[in-house]
Amino acid sequence: MRKIDWYILRNFLTTFFFSLILLTLISTVIDISEHTDDFARHDLTAGQIFIEYYLGFIPHIVAMLFPLFVFISVIFFTSKMANRSEFIAILSSGVSLQRILRPYWVGGVFLGALLWYGNDYIIPKANTIRTDFESKYIARSMINQSGSGIYMRTDSFSYAGMRFYDTSSKSGGSFFTETIRDNQVVYNLRAENFAWDTSTKTWKLNGVVERKIKGYVEDVKFFYEIHRKLPFVPSDLHKDEFLQSRMISPDLRRRIEQERLRGSETVRELEMESAHRMASPVTVVILTIIGAIIAFRRIRGGSGSHLAVGIIICAVFILTDRFSTIFSTKGNLNPYLAAWIPNFLFGALTVYIYKKAPK
Repeated sequence: MRKIDWYILRNFLTTFFFSLILLTLISTVIDISEHTDDFARHDLTAGQIFIEYYLGFIPHIVAMLFPLFVFISVIFFTSKMANRSEFIAILSSGVSLQRILRPYWVGGVFLGALLWYGNDYIIPKANTIRTDFESKYIARSMINQSGSGIYMRTDSFSYAGMRFYDTSSKSGGSFFTETIRDNQVVYNLRAENFAWDTSTKTWKLNGVVERKIKGYVEDVKFFYEIHRKLPFVPSDLHKDEFLQSRMISPDLRRRIEQERLRGSETVRELEMESAHRMASPVTVVILTIIGAIIAFRRIRGGSGSHLAVGIIICAVFILTDRFSTIFSTKGNLNPYLAAWIPNFLFGALTVYIYKKAPK
């Protein structure tokens, strides 16, 4: 890294953090205007709103728009340098385009690593703050009861299910669990209703019929009330639409394995969240290089033309990402492939425009 590299890198990071702060303030002001009625209806103080909501909202909006902030920042400061003929002087001194891109690679990798760490550990904690506040003060209605039934696989041989479950009282009805080996039911338990006992951290089952089957011999027992440890806890039965965004990555990966074993319908959403967390830091690097190659040439339209091209590329990227996500969550497209499709396409675009760029 030489003096010119540090000069480009300093401009890159300064422009990025300035844009980040400015656009985050704009997003926050817009959000305040949208939720003013909710804040006033619950008589919330400014301190409550900031600590209980915006400390979570600001990291969320930053992470969501982070790659686009990087892209626009690169185009903006690189275009200004091109208009001052700085790149013409650099190229005239015998420096290649590949060498010019070195500080962009360094800056892109640094910001990508920052986003990777944030997505894995910081943003989930911020989302917990934000979604707790939204559930309490902003959401219009909360569905506490699952009336369509819950069915799951608890281990390699066992299954469980219930007709309904109420998340507020942590209780439900018509519960069953059974174990199957060699296509034969060897254990079955049924209960009229069940509830979570917070003192013992076990499930209290009422009206229980327990069967143990060995060949033609069946051992049947009846219980008015028993306490059992079952392979799930109340949080596993709560259908939380914000679940995947609130979990740090190690917990998210464990939850994916758990839901995959149970055959849950939510496993694709969890996998999509995990895949996006891995793909977005690479997106930052790719968009950094694309922005640098597009904007380093001095053209007639100046920065305005560069920004217009940048906005079009951003729009295409967002559309590609949305389409691939929908095909994954609503179709059969692998979530990890869906998250990486935009990176593959724009990575190919990066190689193409680099080959076409004047060296």
